[in-house]
Amino acid sequence: MSRVGKMPVSVPAGVELQFNADSITAKGKMGEMTMAFDPQFVSFAQEGVEVQVTRKSETKECRSRHGLYRSLLENLTIGVSEGFKKTLEIKGVGYRAALKGQGVELNLGYSHPIQYDLPEGIKVEFEEKSQTVFTVSGMDKQKVGQVSAEIRSFRKPEPYKGKGIRYQGEYILRKAGKSSAK
Repeated sequence: MSRVGKMPVSVPAGVELQFNADSITAKGKMGEMTMAFDPQFVSFAQEGVEVQVTRKSETKECRSRHGLYRSLLENLTIGVSEGFKKTLEIKGVGYRAALKGQGVELNLGYSHPIQYDLPEGIKVEFEEKSQTVFTVSGMDKQKVGQVSAEIRSFRKPEPYKGKGIRYQGEYILRKAGKSSAK
């Protein structure tokens, strides 16, 4: 039995779940999201404030999707009730970012600024009076992680001075520079 799959999903207060033949729709204070699933592998049963995910057979495909659909359902309920956030920091002299139109403009030491257009459902908020610390937030955990990774990929942290874009709390393994031979 899947350790993740057999745990029930607790539905937060204010979240409504609607089960269809091959999809689940969740409504909460952040908005509405739909998750598709394959009904030949799993079934969902709501009992009060908990949802139990059960698999329909013991085949390898069924077992592999049991925990997957349970995790996707949990992310769906958390997304419509609270949302997800990732905080990024920019380190480096002259490196900064700002909101511009429907996206973010990044100055990262290149000869030109980089304009990154935000997908629908994703917001970027800068800390007060800061051009170097910002939060990417939204309902969809996958989209928040993807946007954060794409922004980070424009200038990954380098190991010698630590300059670049990093996740808040991320540890960068530092290397020693060249030493002179005497």
